[in-house]
Amino acid sequence: MSVVISAQGVGIEFYTSRRRKMQVRELLFHGRASTSTDTFWALRDVGFDIHRGEAVGLVGGNGSGKSTLLKVIAGVLLPDTGTVRVDGGVAPLIELTGGFRGELTCRDNLWIQAGLHGLSKDQIEERFEDIVDFAGPQVRAALDRPYRHLSSGMQVRLGFAVISSLDEPIFLVDEVLAVGDKAFREKCYTRMESLLAEGRTLFLVSHSEKDLKRFGTRGLYLRAGELVMDGPMDEVLARYNEDQGTTRA
Repeated sequence: MSVVISAQGVGIEFYTSRRRKMQVRELLFHGRASTSTDTFWALRDVGFDIHRGEAVGLVGGNGSGKSTLLKVIAGVLLPDTGTVRVDGGVAPLIELTGGFRGELTCRDNLWIQAGLHGLSKDQIEERFEDIVDFAGPQVRAALDRPYRHLSSGMQVRLGFAVISSLDEPIFLVDEVLAVGDKAFREKCYTRMESLLAEGRTLFLVSHSEKDLKRFGTRGLYLRAGELVMDGPMDEVLARYNEDQGTTRA
């Protein structure tokens, strides 16, 4: 199988403070910034290859670098060291409500988001009803209302429905399978299984061991930004649980 994601020596360095630039008053009265310029490595020397059709789960505790790694693969972040090569388009099921405009209607947001992710006008028209059906009757009833009037759960439903309808060969999933009620989660599970059956590649972040075992055949275990294990999902989860003394991923 061909390699669709290749990461070599990837590192991401962040400042510990969000304020990276000195304000004018700090320059005038102190001559220096009052905030810390210390940094930390969210990812350090991470490397792996993922083949077409693989289902890979990222395992690790909070702050281990899982979401940061997904953002690097999605192209949202550029690595400070190393390289990432992605062969094919990416559908990012990450921060699903990002990019939606609250003052626009749900209908307009659907069209805009689908278009921004590469669907043509004809493709959106063809898939419009399926997207709305997936999002559910509550979203359908609110199609011509401002997006901001939706509950957070309904906003996520619409985002998932749009992104999961894309034709991209690679799907990045960050915790979104944990949202919504039981019925909607089952719809999400069925959609993900359908995508895998079509030969898509899945890269999944979840704190649910059940979800990781359900979708992932291979696991990558991150700890403090470093890749400490790459292997079969059951073995990776067993190593993580042994390290943590817990049964949760």
